[in-house]
Amino acid sequence: MKVILDTNVLVSGIYFGGVPGQIVDAWSEDVLSLVLTPGILEEYARVGHDMAARYPDGRKAFASMLEILAVHSRILNASPLPSRVSSDPDDDKFLAAAVASGVRVLISGDRHLLDVSGWRGIEVLTPRQFVRQHLAGS
Repeated sequence: MKVILDTNVLVSGIYFGGVPGQIVDAWSEDVLSLVLTPGILEEYARVGHDMAARYPDGRKAFASMLEILAVHSRILNASPLPSRVSSDPDDDKFLAAAVASGVRVLISGDRHLLDVSGWRGIEVLTPRQFVRQHLAGS
């Protein structure tokens, strides 16, 4: 199953585990495949490095994961959306990636993205919803 992960899910999964960690684990076990854009990858790196300043013990794991993501994920160029969809314009890059790739599931805990779930058939699920609906029992 192809999905798009919002930055908060990836970074939380790497640094803290929990439910977002189950999603990252599912990706590492080839249960999921991730679709990225250069802009999403840049945001992952920026936020992850900010977290590394606060949680230095996770710096090495995050850097390694970022390298693996860049090699083992589909990276595509997605045109910006013609008009704003999310009330936070920074979140539209995730929706643009979904449109460009045909991915129908975006995993996020971000209220701005959750509020637009269903736009163009893109389902935005919280990490817990995604695990319950798609990973339970796998």
